[in-house]
Amino acid sequence: MRYSDPADVKKFGKRECVRSVFDFLFNYIILLALVVLFIWLNTLRLPSENFFSYMSEHFNTLVYLMASVFLLCFTIYFYYFFEDKSVLATQKSIWLIFLMLDVSILICYFFGYFFNIYSRPIAVLALLALMLLGRRDAIFLNVIFALMMFAIDNFSNFSEINEYVNALPGTPLMTFSAGMIAIFVGNQVQTRLRSFLTGFAVCAPILLMVACLEFNRGIEMVYLLLFGLEAGILSAVFFMALLPVFEAVFNCITDYRLRELTDHDAPLMREMKDRAMGTFNHSIVVAHLAEACAIALDEDTALARAAAYYHDVGKLRQPEYFTENQAGYNPHNELSPELSVDIIRAHAKDGYDLIRSKHLPKLLADVALQHHGTMPIKYFYAKALKMTDGELNIEDFSYPGPKPQTKVAAIIMISDASEAISRTLPDRSPEKVESAVRDVIEERMDLDQFDECDITMKDLTVIKETIVSCLTGVYHSRIQYPKIKLKRKGETESKGDE
Repeated sequence: MRYSDPADVKKFGKRECVRSVFDFLFNYIILLALVVLFIWLNTLRLPSENFFSYMSEHFNTLVYLMASVFLLCFTIYFYYFFEDKSVLATQKSIWLIFLMLDVSILICYFFGYFFNIYSRPIAVLALLALMLLGRRDAIFLNVIFALMMFAIDNFSNFSEINEYVNALPGTPLMTFSAGMIAIFVGNQVQTRLRSFLTGFAVCAPILLMVACLEFNRGIEMVYLLLFGLEAGILSAVFFMALLPVFEAVFNCITDYRLRELTDHDAPLMREMKDRAMGTFNHSIVVAHLAEACAIALDEDTALARAAAYYHDVGKLRQPEYFTENQAGYNPHNELSPELSVDIIRAHAKDGYDLIRSKHLPKLLADVALQHHGTMPIKYFYAKALKMTDGELNIEDFSYPGPKPQTKVAAIIMISDASEAISRTLPDRSPEKVESAVRDVIEERMDLDQFDECDITMKDLTVIKETIVSCLTGVYHSRIQYPKIKLKRKGETESKGDE
């Protein structure tokens, strides 16, 4: 659960600091405009008041409300200034945070305005922030949202149009507790159906608060409890409706989106199956290895699996030039080693360009670009050496890079090479597989391929052991089946030793 690609993050300098302050001020003005809208709507339902008279009579209240919203906005700013400057450095992330706040406040206000104050889907922000930003940021923004809803309810004349006066003092606790339940329950959810069921868990603190605040209303309390049930369920419904919108608009990476991208009916996956079945099958095995390594290292398994699925999509440009897609004829036999190298190493950049052209997450494109690092293409380098008497520059036969920048990219690099080399082994015993995988890792260490990512020797050992275990399971041995042909009447004819 994350907001955006690390590659989108910019360095936070003076320029970004000034720009982020202006972004916050602009979004603060938008929030104030919403508050003025709420006050105007409330005065419409008060026959003794009009908008301008109310504003003049309660000017001090309006100033207090403006100050409250201002303090809450810049509490958000200082939180990210000290905890995660990368959010402030990226304009898109600031707008995401405030757009989630604006939309959640609008939804909650209008449900309270047209239906009932207890019917408001107060956990929608917590669920959105959980999926788009992560649990820690979701907890923080849930507190801000609870205080902001209290300020708007209390100082925008909301109490005068609602007979449930006891609900106003309970707004902060009700919003906070419902949001916290949503965060901790939703953090374990991995499907959209279970996200919907999370709404029933969100109902628990709302129903408890309604029962405590309105128990003296008798049978009417049952009516209010139904509104509370609606609030929890609608929190999940609005979350599921809005999440794809935020994913698309801000190009966010969520576990839901990654699972959808690894569906075999996803456009690029379907194209790979149709045009490059060998590459597709290779990617499936690499995804199995990468996911197992991610689990062993406590990395993001959904991200590792998706990156593995898409790491070789650049081969779609010329699939027939890659061994796994060939059926007897090898077009490289008619090409010079230099031209063959240009075609082979281009698939990393082609994959990057193809993923970006489809508006898929940039992190997947980065892994496609980095998964070979600056490794030499040894087969064509050796072929070129045989055809010349002079020395060759090995960099002319190497991938341009960059080297893996993240641990996931390093996992894909090792898994990709390990799967490929394991197919060439005549003996796939655990010992031979272990030796081959160890050679893959040591070669990349000798060539400094892991210098730019945060992977450790311990991580590499875990990756090696995990891949060996997985490959041994994939290429396990089987008994030889007897060559017996069964005839229609149950007779058998032996064609070999039984």
